[in-house]
Amino acid sequence: MVCKHCEHQSPVRFDTFDSLSLSIPAAVWGRPMTLDHCLHHFISSESVKDVVCDNCTKIQAQGILNGQSIENQRTTFVKQLKLGKLPQCLCIHLQRLSWSNQGTPLKRHEHVQFNEFLVMDIYKYRVPGPKSCQEQPSQKIPEETTPGIKDGRAGKPSDAEQPAGTKPLFMNGASSSSSSSPSFLMSPGTFPLAAFPECRAPLYLYRLMAVVVHHGDMHSGHFVTFRRAPGARGSQWLWISDESVRRASLHEVLAASAYLLFYERVHGRGQPQSPAQS
Repeated sequence: MVCKHCEHQSPVRFDTFDSLSLSIPAAVWGRPMTLDHCLHHFISSESVKDVVCDNCTKIQAQGILNGQSIENQRTTFVKQLKLGKLPQCLCIHLQRLSWSNQGTPLKRHEHVQFNEFLVMDIYKYRVPGPKSCQEQPSQKIPEETTPGIKDGRAGKPSDAEQPAGTKPLFMNGASSSSSSSPSFLMSPGTFPLAAFPECRAPLYLYRLMAVVVHHGDMHSGHFVTFRRAPGARGSQWLWISDESVRRASLHEVLAASAYLLFYERVHGRGQPQSPAQS
């Protein structure tokens, strides 16, 4: 929370969560919806009006004679959410409940693109400090989806435009057919950390382990699950519906209209598997 009048930042508050519940933003014609769009929407900044600012009140009181009372100064704050600590197992819930103009519940059926691998670095809150690897440019995300954060303060969407001829190294949910996404994003197997420069390898890298899909409407339906089969290095997927079990391909999994996504953290190069990083 940052006061727009005096730019004073309130202390960071941490809340625990069991699953990350993401709303699905309004679709843009001609552009597929991706998991990145939902994550950026979650951490995008918003204005909160009529908030008591202790710092503005203190400044106002300094110009008033002692003994006189002063009303609390109310201003507009900018609020932004980020993830303070990421778990070993990350559960993402895509909110498919919406409401019509008449107040009746509706289910959103659109497909949200997601990948076998998920990079969460840009959604992780970082305490301001010295920058490392300054010779390498930071990862860029298209301008229309990037909420800015500067020196630990929430800000307006940044002008994170790509330099001419360059592309982002990773886009969560980018389609494999898109010319702007590397070909390895939708391929099964080990995430190629070698594709990243040493200082830009993701610290918070996750691999998809299971997907829950709901078939039906808001009043009835059925849940099915895709999950990795045990053994065989986890390359085989299973489709499970009650007592029915069959094999499934990764392509079928990624084409599903997910309701719940379960990711497990992968420890890349130079990352010790310690509880402190879980």
